[in-house]
Order: sequence, then structure tokens, then C-alpha cells
Amino acid sequence: MTLIPIQAAMNGTGKRIKALLVAIILLASCLPAGAQENFRVMFYNVENMYDTKDNPDTHDDDFTPGGQLHWTNRRYWKKLNDISKVISSVGGKYPPALIGVCEVENDSVLFDLTKRADLRKHKYEYIITKSKDGRGSNVALLYQRDQIKITSKKFYTPVLKSNALKTTRDILHVTGKVVNDEILDIFVCHFPSRRDGISRTRPDRIQCAELLKQKTDSIFRIRKKANIIIMGDFNDYPNDTSLSEILAAHGLTGSISDRRLYNMFYHRVHEKNAGSYKYRGKWNFLDQFIVSGNLLSPSSGISIKGKEAHVYSAAFLLHDDNKKYGGQKPFRTYSGFKYPGGYSDHLPVYMDLIIKN
Repeated sequence: MTLIPIQAAMNGTGKRIKALLVAIILLASCLPAGAQENFRVMFYNVENMYDTKDNPDTHDDDFTPGGQLHWTNRRYWKKLNDISKVISSVGGKYPPALIGVCEVENDSVLFDLTKRADLRKHKYEYIITKSKDGRGSNVALLYQRDQIKITSKKFYTPVLKSNALKTTRDILHVTGKVVNDEILDIFVCHFPSRRDGISRTRPDRIQCAELLKQKTDSIFRIRKKANIIIMGDFNDYPNDTSLSEILAAHGLTGSISDRRLYNMFYHRVHEKNAGSYKYRGKWNFLDQFIVSGNLLSPSSGISIKGKEAHVYSAAFLLHDDNKKYGGQKPFRTYSGFKYPGGYSDHLPVYMDLIIKN
């Protein structure tokens, strides 16, 4: 047996400890002292999270036990617990601080989700619009009360000039203070769909973008350092006219201005097999985060960690696409009138904020 001199062994151990200490110091220096990291922002199109009751004022008949989708209480509660599972999974160790959702029918559905379903353990509060959308669909914001103090909420109703009788979802605007007293302005959107054709419905999405631009411009005028987060299903891609030209949401290249908007997924639109939604075999980003430039500066009181947003594509949220397209696609609740019993036809997106104390 070869004996190692005690001094040599101590020297080797000492070097390893020194290297470990250096690594710890370098890791700690990447974050501001006392910074809060566990502030995750999430958006999710939950695919028709409706109750089982018929609302005579909306076209929700399919989402009743006697409707074409045979939407029963069992399926309803499975849906709520499935969405609870997704939210908890996206949060990981900590539940997301903010969650924007769309395709939610009403207040009672969110009450069941946050107070009665599996999500209740996280004690979310919520704000939901009361849109005049023909299908009775709304957007909402779920939030953790210990992470943000809500100071105001507003609802903006787009007027669609293409058809005076046509309605869509309101835009939700929530303002709140985080733990270091910085103000966040949060918008949750669900722009009109492409169901009646892309070119035919494009003016409707452009009008929603014009309304949103008016509201964000007013925030830039009144706040020297605006912290704006816009999240939603825009039914347009980051480089489409409504977002890149009308809303003027830029890519993350070149210099960043505090008083401009930036699309966190713009640089990924041509990335193969990347996105939150798959249509006819092609992935792309309908679900997006658009933020003010101040949130992209590490020196700001609130900043986006790594200047990155992510798609949450856990295996349980996906299943095999048909043979024509191959690969996988989101595991949806309904495919036409068939009931696969999945989660949603969209994947969630999320990003992390660093909040300096």
C-alpha cells in the first residue's frame, strides 16, 4: 500500500476547498445582494376552461352535458385538476407569482380552480374580465398576494370596425407593487382568432394592437422607468404586422431603450420545431411576452433573468402528432368533437424576474 504524506493530502484538500469557495463566490456575484429570484411569470391558453352550465347570452351550448362535446362534471373537474398540475409543474419549487390565462368562461370557474381544485394549496387570488365575447371567453390574472400588491385593475374593450356586431375579449390591465415597491403594469390579452381566414381577420388583431399601443404609450408618458409586461395569445406571430409594426414590439438585438417594447420570442420565429402552438405540422409562437426595455436592464429594480423567456414543454403535455406531420404536438382536451382528455392545445410560456431588495 502506498502512503500519501499528510501534508500533501492536506494541500490537495485545501486546493479543492479553495476552488469550491471561488465557485460559490462567483455564483453569488451573478445576482445583486438580497435579490429575489423566485418571481416567475407564466402565461397559458387553457383551451376552453368552461363550466357545465348553459349561459343563454353566449354560444357555450357545446360545453354542457347535453351538448355536442358532452361536457360533464367529471370532465370539468378533471380539466381543473389537470390545469392545476400544469401550473404547479411550471412553478417547480415555488408556485408562479403571476399567471395570465385565456379561454376561461367566468368567475365561478376560477373560484373552483383556485379554491376547490388541486391548485387551492397555493392560495391564488384572481382578476377576470367580463367580456362581451360571443363564446363567453375571458382573460384573467392569477397572483400570489405575498408577491405583489394590486393597486388597480382596468378592462379595455376593443371595437372591431370590420363588423360592428362582432365582439372579442377585453384586454386586462393590472397594476401592482412588488416587494421592493417597484410598480409593474401587466396586460393580459387574447386577440381575435384566425378562424375566418388570416387576411380577413387581420384588421381585428391590428385594432387590438392599436388599443394596446395607446395604453402602453400613456404608461411611458407617466412613468419614467416603466415596467410593462404584456402576455397573451395574440393569434399572430412576433413578426406579424399587428405586433412588430402597430405595437412596435422589437427583437432583442442592438441597443435597448427603456421607452420601447420588446418581444421575448421575436428572435426565435424562424427556429425549427420551436413554439407554443402547432398547426398543420408547424410550430410557432402565438403565446408571447412583450416587455418594456427597462425590464431588460440588469441594473433595474426589476429585470428579466437572462433576458430569456421559455416554453414549458414537459413530456406529459405532449403526444404524438399524426403520421402526415410526425413529431409531437400539445396534448389537447378536445380534437374536434373527440375527447382525448389532455391539457390544452397550447403549451405554457414563462419567464423569471429578478427583484432587487
